[in-house]
Amino acid sequence: MEIKRMPAVKTRIVDIVNGKYFSAEKEKMKAAFVITSFGQKISRVNLIVTVIDKFVAEDGNYCSLTLDDGTSLIKSKAFKEDTKVLKDYELGDLILLIGKLREYNGEVYINAEATRKIMDANFEVLRRFEILQELKKKKKMVDEIKNLVNQTSEEELKEYAKKKYGIDENILQVIREGSVVEKVEDYKPALLEVISKFDEGNGVEINKIFEVANLPESVVENTLNELLTNGSLYEPTVGILKIIK
Repeated sequence: MEIKRMPAVKTRIVDIVNGKYFSAEKEKMKAAFVITSFGQKISRVNLIVTVIDKFVAEDGNYCSLTLDDGTSLIKSKAFKEDTKVLKDYELGDLILLIGKLREYNGEVYINAEATRKIMDANFEVLRRFEILQELKKKKKMVDEIKNLVNQTSEEELKEYAKKKYGIDENILQVIREGSVVEKVEDYKPALLEVISKFDEGNGVEINKIFEVANLPESVVENTLNELLTNGSLYEPTVGILKIIK
């Protein structure tokens, strides 16, 4: 009997590489997976990424691509006849990639299953915003669980998390481990200033914010997520953000 095929999750590379990896358990028919800081359990991924490095073995039986989505880097690998999924791409290509998460020597990588080239860069911007909206929902759940960590017993927390959110013990443990975080610089005022400056009345395009913010893409993305979550921003139309006054 084969391990059940899990859905491919639209996510960010930074959440994969900073997540906690759990190995496959074939005897229990469980695939390998990563649990992110947002409480997502991910076994297969659906990414839009740029190829920044490529390696093909001389015998053609191994190919790897180093991929960048603006938040972090990860490798995708393919072996033997499956190398055809990766080997035709070149540096700078924007691609959609679906694959399974695997780990080797402590490094999480993607075992490529299917790919296609993306010709419209706007597709990447829309995907980024789609993920941002989903993470906004996940963050509310994680924040609630974290607030309950020191207020309820472990058994009560397990029962509540499972009943309300369908969270299993592995996800709950990862959330608990992340309940103490380091203080980081607050970029919200700077981004609000940027949006206010470029808003001529109908809001500002998300890609424009990334262009003019002069901050790492991961910082901009995480900060926009916070501003959407706390109600400082809203989306009047798809791909447009506006300050709530």
